[in-house]
Amino acid sequence: MENITKDILVLASGGDITSFEKIYREACGFVYNVALRITETKEDAEEITQDVFIKIYRNLKNFKFSSSFKTWVYRIAVNTALNHRKKELKQQEYRARLGHDCKTEITSCQSNDLEDKEESRHQADEFLAQLSADQRICVVLRNIEGLSYQEIADILKININTVRTRLKRAREKLLALKKEVIKE
Repeated sequence: MENITKDILVLASGGDITSFEKIYREACGFVYNVALRITETKEDAEEITQDVFIKIYRNLKNFKFSSSFKTWVYRIAVNTALNHRKKELKQQEYRARLGHDCKTEITSCQSNDLEDKEESRHQADEFLAQLSADQRICVVLRNIEGLSYQEIADILKININTVRTRLKRAREKLLALKKEVIKE
């Protein structure tokens, strides 16, 4: 996203489609990865990515250059993904009350290597899923996306000490979960 200049942003905010396409090409993978780590399904991540770029397009004229564009996009992506996840959880609860199973999982891997990697990823996803949404997003932004505590605080619009606390509690919970698996 470093290739997105202020000039491109100004042109895109004025309605220049070519400039917006450049923004999309530069930021699409970034937004998709953030969404995927929060929602855990490719379909949801794709839908969220589309929603994020609609929001960027509509609100680009309101972007203030006081923060970085990357931070602004992160904030939109995280908030959109979290809202989507909340909506999904409500729908799942509703379906569960009706007695329907809302998720099915199909796994087919060709080689043992792929199976091991997939199993590790699945286990990591299960661990992350057991964290609160607040803890999970902090872990994703810090450990997977490599953001600083301050960047996370800026994106989530929370105090930096809150970020530290959430990460500490998340690490403690993840460690406990790992110990349980090792005992089994």
